[in-house]
Amino acid sequence: MNQSNSEVRPVIETWAVFDIAVILLSIVLGLIAVQSQEILQAIVAFFFMSMTVAVMFYLMGAIYAAVFQVLVYGGFLFVLLLVTFQTIRRQ
Repeated sequence: MNQSNSEVRPVIETWAVFDIAVILLSIVLGLIAVQSQEILQAIVAFFFMSMTVAVMFYLMGAIYAAVFQVLVYGGFLFVLLLVTFQTIRRQ
């Protein structure tokens, strides 16, 4: 008997499950960011969505794109958060 034929192989690999989970989390966070009525909640959801996009870049092997994503969107969201706080204080 050949033992290689009796070996059970998983239907989907573990790394694929992690990739799908990151993609779904990114989609859910994007929807929360778009549909949220509160600006701070939308900014936080957008921040975490952009971090999941950076994780996807890293998983694909595009390390420079992941670092660029974190630096650019991190800086952008920091400035957006400061402007939001200034606007909320005035009202």
